[in-house]
Amino acid sequence: MIARPRGRVGLDARLTRQMSVGMRRYASELAQRLPLVAKDFEFTTFVRGGNFGWAEQVALPIAISRARVDLVHFLSQYVPVVVPAASVVTIHDLIHLLFPDQFKSKVGPYYRTVVRRACKRAARVITDDERTAEDLERYLGVDREKIRVVALGCTATNAPQQETPPAPRGYILNVGNHRRHKNLQTLLDAWQSLPERYDVDLYFTGSDDFGGALERASSERRRARALGDVDDESLARYYRHARALVHPALREGFGLPLLEAMAAGVPVAASDEAVPAALASATLTFPAHDVAALGRSLQSILDDEGLRVRLVNDGRMLAERFTWDRCARETAGVYREALARE
Repeated sequence: MIARPRGRVGLDARLTRQMSVGMRRYASELAQRLPLVAKDFEFTTFVRGGNFGWAEQVALPIAISRARVDLVHFLSQYVPVVVPAASVVTIHDLIHLLFPDQFKSKVGPYYRTVVRRACKRAARVITDDERTAEDLERYLGVDREKIRVVALGCTATNAPQQETPPAPRGYILNVGNHRRHKNLQTLLDAWQSLPERYDVDLYFTGSDDFGGALERASSERRRARALGDVDDESLARYYRHARALVHPALREGFGLPLLEAMAAGVPVAASDEAVPAALASATLTFPAHDVAALGRSLQSILDDEGLRVRLVNDGRMLAERFTWDRCARETAGVYREALARE
């Protein structure tokens, strides 16, 4: 006898322009995997419409109502003001409230009104790390009892045999956007301060919006460069051949590139402000603004084979544990809690 589904769940899986690469990956992976790992639910996926306009504020609530779902999961902070069903909402981070001077003036009021209301109305609020749970309490007044921390996941990619490296010599890699809270100048300064014997380049994903800083920091022996837009296949190749993934951000929600690098067998160094609790055991950390400390961390990773092996092995073990299927299963567990509460 086939078990009767315990409820209908709607997934707001829109992939919009306002969402970061990591947010889109999260929404895509959960929309794909939840129906496979949580067969006790019926899923309806909503994929049409952008943010803030008619499609989100009117058409999406009508679609939710017509689908007669028991619960709807908003996979980002972009939500309608009116929601005709019980809800769960995922808030990956509150970077916009932590660093308000780095964003448009209208962003803060949006979080303090629309996002605050969405969290208050939600049966459960999902986030990626305990630090963001604390931020949700502090900045938006979310009841800690209904916050659930669900770490993100990754998918390991196997390198083809005898794969050609994507660069002529060794390099340190940074993956992500270039907003000021990413603290990339600290990385650039630490790399530039390395002794001449370190013949290793520095690569950033994304466009060259450094105002000439990369060219000024480069020399005949090594260079810093921006890779531009990198597709998933190329990014996986850059991960696999990097000497290290370095993440100096002043704060992160989860920092998906850290886990992706671990899955690729790459040592990871990150500021102690940017490492989620789930990945701390496999990350070499340094104080966020300490150029000298980051320089020492880089030298340790480049010189100490024992350290490299430990970081790689510990990282791979974490990556094997933190899969997208695990993320989906834990998320389904939150749905069961939310529906039992209703």
